[in-house]
Amino acid sequence: MNHHPQSGAFLIEVMVATLLLSLGVLPLVAMMTFAVQMPKLAGYRATAVNLASNYVERMRANPANPANPVSLFPYSEKPSSYDGTRADIPVPLCTGTGCDTATPTTFCDYPTCDTDTMVTRDVYEMQAAARRGLPAGGIVVSCDVGGCSNGLGNLWVMWQEPDTFDALNPSSSDNCPAAVTSTNTNPRCLYVRFKL
Repeated sequence: MNHHPQSGAFLIEVMVATLLLSLGVLPLVAMMTFAVQMPKLAGYRATAVNLASNYVERMRANPANPANPVSLFPYSEKPSSYDGTRADIPVPLCTGTGCDTATPTTFCDYPTCDTDTMVTRDVYEMQAAARRGLPAGGIVVSCDVGGCSNGLGNLWVMWQEPDTFDALNPSSSDNCPAAVTSTNTNPRCLYVRFKL
């Protein structure tokens, strides 16, 4: 009686070991993908904080009404620049004191500007900086509940994060103003409450 040794068992063991190894590597790949993405998202938050700080300082430096330097009115009446797109922010026409009538899209320089023209320039420059520095970035300012004359305000910096698992989670937009959260794609928002 001739017995042939069993063949193929070693191959099955190798296949099972490879399957188990690949199942163990999948979580590592997911973790590495997450770890690579986090510094970029943290960079977006840092950019948003810098934009918010710059905007508040511009409002403090250019009081709309020198008799009431805490009034937020001209800044708060500007519409939100967040629209969920990456389109350029249109340059507003310069119509105030110190504007060059030959090139109405050129802003005036500091000594020749009036308050309204500086507000328009500040708002445009900050909205354009948000759009350049953040994906689909935008900024909006609103007065506090007590009105625009008490110096208390709310500022939101908004942007679209790249496709992440958090982007599917509506809680990632919990700091956004109501008008923005009604859009299809929920943005990421940084909320800053400030006093002039």
